[in-house]
Amino acid sequence: MSGNIEKRLEDLGITLPDAPAPAANYVPYVLSGNMLYISGQIPLGKNGPIGGRLGDSLEAEDGAQIARICGLAILAQARAALGDLDRVARVVKLTGFVNSTPEFTDQPEVVNGCSDLMVEVFGDAGRHARSAVSAASLPRGVAVEVEAILEVK
Repeated sequence: MSGNIEKRLEDLGITLPDAPAPAANYVPYVLSGNMLYISGQIPLGKNGPIGGRLGDSLEAEDGAQIARICGLAILAQARAALGDLDRVARVVKLTGFVNSTPEFTDQPEVVNGCSDLMVEVFGDAGRHARSAVSAASLPRGVAVEVEAILEVK
């Protein structure tokens, strides 16, 4: 569909990927009332999942770019669920999981990659509550996973 948000994506030079299929026994999103719950999205690159560990093989700046890729998948899932991103009233909450060493403490800077994308795309409606959590490991060895809760018009 071609609405205001699709135009903003175009103006920003952002092309959304296809909404990724679930990798196990769950659904990619659940629409309940006026709330859309999007399952954790992992970063997928040209060669599959983007792996690595923050504080070891990756720095915070790398992680932020990877979190942005997760954000693109969140937007793709929202478009698949709603048909039109203009139906997003607000990004309510993001929860970011960061595959990191015990010494790494820049999880917020990593998850900013996804948070910044939401504000770029939705403006003030993209500002959200958030958690940025360290994880000893993540599915498929990915560096970051982000889930979202969106309010729907």
